[in-house]
Amino acid sequence: MKKATNPTALRVQDLLGGGFEVLEFDESTRTAEDAAAAIGCTVAQIAKSLLFRTREDNRPVLVVASGANRVDEKKVGRLLAMKVRRADADFVREATGFAIGGVPPIGHSQAPLVLLDDDLRQHDEIWASGGTPNAVFKLTPDQLADLTGGPYADVAKR
Repeated sequence: MKKATNPTALRVQDLLGGGFEVLEFDESTRTAEDAAAAIGCTVAQIAKSLLFRTREDNRPVLVVASGANRVDEKKVGRLLAMKVRRADADFVREATGFAIGGVPPIGHSQAPLVLLDDDLRQHDEIWASGGTPNAVFKLTPDQLADLTGGPYADVAKR
């Protein structure tokens, strides 16, 4: 683990400002399991950024979920009062400016609708992507809400 040097991770570091540090790993942090193994935390502490799109107008929807959870698209749709579907890799890159496996919760090309997984609030610290498949940063659930402006809700498939 080292301080970020990749230009994309440094861009995320700049967007985060002081108080946060984007770290890069030699190992992949692309999946929640990979990230947890590299960091030494539980999979549930990984705040994975998943992108969906509204069916009506293709607006991006960011769901930041616990790495231990699958997202229930129907719950997300009910919370937003619109139907959503999972976004493909091209839409993710276009809407966020980042590739799947490295999407941070902030700094997207298009401002998304945002929902945060209630289960993340069970942890004192969580880890989110720092913009590349091997970069992450530590934060609290309250800081995640402040950074994204998104509300916490039950989005997990049970």
